[in-house]
Amino acid sequence: MTQTKETTNKPTDQRGLAGQVIGDTSVCAVNQTQLMYRGYEIADLAANATFEEVAYLLLNGEKPTGEELAQFKAQLVSMREIPESVKEAIIHIAKNSPEAHPMGVLRTAVSLLSHMCPVCEDNSAENDMRKSMSLLAQIPTCIGTHQMALDGKVPVDPDPNLDHAANLLWCMSGEKPHESAAKVMDVSLILYAEHDFNASTFTCRVVASTNGDLHSCVCGGIGALKGNLHGGANEAAMKMLQEIMAEVENGTTADEFMQNAFETKKKLMGFGHRVYKNGDHRAGILRKWGLEYCATANQDAKKWFDLGDEVQAIMLRDKNIFPNVDFPCGMTYYALGIPVPQYTPIFVVARITGWCAHIMEQHQNNRIIRPLAKYTGSELRNWND
Repeated sequence: MTQTKETTNKPTDQRGLAGQVIGDTSVCAVNQTQLMYRGYEIADLAANATFEEVAYLLLNGEKPTGEELAQFKAQLVSMREIPESVKEAIIHIAKNSPEAHPMGVLRTAVSLLSHMCPVCEDNSAENDMRKSMSLLAQIPTCIGTHQMALDGKVPVDPDPNLDHAANLLWCMSGEKPHESAAKVMDVSLILYAEHDFNASTFTCRVVASTNGDLHSCVCGGIGALKGNLHGGANEAAMKMLQEIMAEVENGTTADEFMQNAFETKKKLMGFGHRVYKNGDHRAGILRKWGLEYCATANQDAKKWFDLGDEVQAIMLRDKNIFPNVDFPCGMTYYALGIPVPQYTPIFVVARITGWCAHIMEQHQNNRIIRPLAKYTGSELRNWND
C-alpha cells in the first residue's frame, strides 16, 4: 500500500510546531488518510497481528518470523517480575496517597526501576533494546500492583501462560479475563502503540538527543502523556460521557446537553485531531471491537456506545468534527470494568513500544534537538534608567 502524500499547505497558526516537519523517522507515518507502522497500515495490523507481533515490529523494524516471535514472547514473560522494593513502593503510595494519579505513580515506578537496571546508563543499541523489552514487560506489572493495592487486594504475580494483553487484565484484577476482553485489549494496544512525533514521543526524543538514558526518556514521555490534551483525553472523554448520561437519566436529552456545551464553550473531549481532519480511522476500529465485546460478554455496557453514537452524530452534524480514538477507548475500557484513572497508564502499556523505537532511533543517529524561539518581549532596556 502506498503512502498518500500530505498537503504542503502549512497552517496559519504554527504554535505548537503545527505543520512543521522537525525530523526524519522510519518508525511511523501519519497523514490525513493513513497510519502506518514500519510500512504496515493500522487496519491491517489490527485485523491480522497480535500486540506482541506489533511490538516486535516497532522495536526491531521488521515483522517477526514464528521463531523470532516465540523467543520474543518468552523473553518478555521472563522479564515481567518487578523488584520487591519497587512493588513495596507502589503499594505504599496506594495505601498512603490513594488520590495520587496513576500516571504519577507509574512515572515513579519507572524511575525506581532505572536504579536497579545494571545497564541504565549505557545507550548502546544492544542495551537500549534490553531496557526497552524490560519496561515493556514490567509496566503492566507496575500498573496491576497499583490497582490491586488501591482495591485493598494483594497484588498477583504475572501469569506466564497469558499473552501480554490478557496478563495486563489479570494483573489489574486478579481474575482471568474473558477471551473477548483479552482480544479487545490486544487490539486497543495495537492502535495506541505508535503515532510518530506526538507530544510524548517528541519529549522522549528531546531527552534522548541530550544522550539521556532510556528510562529518563520514558519518564519524560509519561509526564507528557499525563496531560488531558494528550493521553489523558481518554479519561476525560469517559468522564464527559458519564456527565451526559447522568443528565440524560435526569430528563435532559443528549442534544440539549451538547447545545448548552456549544453555547458555553465547554471543552468536549475525544473529538478532533491535529492531523486527522476527516476522522481518526483508529476510532472506528476500536468502536467495532468494543461493541463485539459488549455483545459477547457485557450487554449492559452497550448503552454507553449508544450514547456515544448519539453524541458523535451531534458533533458531526453541528460542528463537522469527528471523534478520535480516545472517544471509543473510554467506552471500551469502561465496558471492560477498568477504573477510569487507569486508562492513561494502559496507554503507556502500548506506547512504550513506539517511545522506545524512537529513543533508539534518536540515540543511533543523534543530534541534540535545540530549536530557536521568536522573541516577543521588550526591546533592549537599561537597568539604571
